[in-house]
Amino acid sequence: MKKTYHLFALSLLSFIQTGFAQTTDKIVAQIVSEVHENSQLEALAHQLLDVIGPRLVGTPQMQQAHDWAVTQYTNWGIAAKNEQWGQWRGWERGITHIDMVSPRVQTLKGTQLAWSPSTGRKGITAELMVLPTVADSAEFNNWLTTVKGKFIMISMKEPTGRPDYNWEEFATPESYYNMKKDREAQENEWSTNMQRIGYDRRSLPIALEKAGAAGIVSSYWSKGFGANKIFGANTDKIPIIDLELEDYTMLYRLVEHGNRPKIKILAASKELGAVPTFNTIAEIKGSEKPNEYVVLSAHFDSWDGGTGATDNGTGTLVMMETMRVLKKLYPNPKRTILVGHWGSEEQGLNGSRAYVEDHPEIVAKVQAVFNQDNGTGRVVQISGGGFANSYDYIPRWLSAVPDDITQHIETTFPGMPAGGGSDNASFIAAGAPAFGLSSLHWSYWNYTWHTNRDTYDKIVFDDLKNNVILTAILAYMASEDPEMASREKRILPVNPKTGEQSIWPAQRSPERKGGL
Repeated sequence: MKKTYHLFALSLLSFIQTGFAQTTDKIVAQIVSEVHENSQLEALAHQLLDVIGPRLVGTPQMQQAHDWAVTQYTNWGIAAKNEQWGQWRGWERGITHIDMVSPRVQTLKGTQLAWSPSTGRKGITAELMVLPTVADSAEFNNWLTTVKGKFIMISMKEPTGRPDYNWEEFATPESYYNMKKDREAQENEWSTNMQRIGYDRRSLPIALEKAGAAGIVSSYWSKGFGANKIFGANTDKIPIIDLELEDYTMLYRLVEHGNRPKIKILAASKELGAVPTFNTIAEIKGSEKPNEYVVLSAHFDSWDGGTGATDNGTGTLVMMETMRVLKKLYPNPKRTILVGHWGSEEQGLNGSRAYVEDHPEIVAKVQAVFNQDNGTGRVVQISGGGFANSYDYIPRWLSAVPDDITQHIETTFPGMPAGGGSDNASFIAAGAPAFGLSSLHWSYWNYTWHTNRDTYDKIVFDDLKNNVILTAILAYMASEDPEMASREKRILPVNPKTGEQSIWPAQRSPERKGGL
């Protein structure tokens, strides 16, 4: 009797596994077909990036993006809401216009930094000055008495606007070596002089504002043709602008040669007081285990030098399209599939940290978090995130993904826990299995990460389709898995820098009143 029962059990298990494999093959084929034949990625990208534009926390455009996403999900039959987690300094960008008016007239390429004070409608016209070379902070403080009514240039004059790869391709070895040697010497001298001055990048603008400067002119080169990093201002009354390298260095040379250049800055902006900040949350309710969760994750906000296309418009588009595809082809998942579009990631993972802190009951039942952040490229690396048994379940889920996708992916197990680079780190700190879907960089760090070049034209839609297929299948497999993913953490190695045992990242609370 026992032998008969054992044979029956084996036969039943084989039947179930065969049936699941057939269902999986069907779902996977449908996902691939839907993504390639009915993709909504370009339509979504147009609405998010061309129509709404950049999504700086605290701006009306960020609110518009949240509302648009809820409407889009609702139209797909997916329950969605905006969930408030804090407040932020409200600010709205207006027109930026920068012109050299002496010794000749030329319109310059640049923009006001986020949260920059306005110049008013008439703008400000003033002469430019550069930072002096000083012997000590006392000499610099004496120089501060001369800045009243002037625009002060606070960035180093870069010796070349050509990225290193361009030099490597065309310069002689001697010329390339000389350029790098001279640049290094200039950077060292600049750094040493800043130490003598006694201020850093954050404190210097405040000191110049107190001394009566009319405004601050900077240029934070991103080491690519025409690319600059665009972050935030920290002054209360005077504007801070960033000029592209070629215009900044031209003005700098004019100052050095005694030509006394003047520029006019029109930097219109509005202060909006304290405004609410949100995460957009959407879900497809689970049919068998509704209180267990597969979480799709991408931050919604961006800096506003460009339109935030690759950081993190592309991650957002992948997760939205994945939810659309799953709702159409897998409308009754075993576990609840939830997507989080987090606010204020750029200021310290604030939206996802708030969600983790506010929803411990969900975090405790997370099967897996799949987070995508770093650009437009196809996913090429998945780490186990420091979870000791991740080598078991991640390959099991990946096994259903077509070979033409997985052939590009390198997996690392058990990996190390993310400490704070993107929103998967918020979940990892709370012990939830969370995994970054790391992309091929497409010159991401120099050309689009936080730059004025992070725009729609940089998107590679073939790679985004690849990532939608991958994410949808991973979500499906994680949802269907009969077992909960293990949360056992690896024993972390000794830190070679300190000689001490590494520890798991601690859960951190978000900033809930930013800039206020």
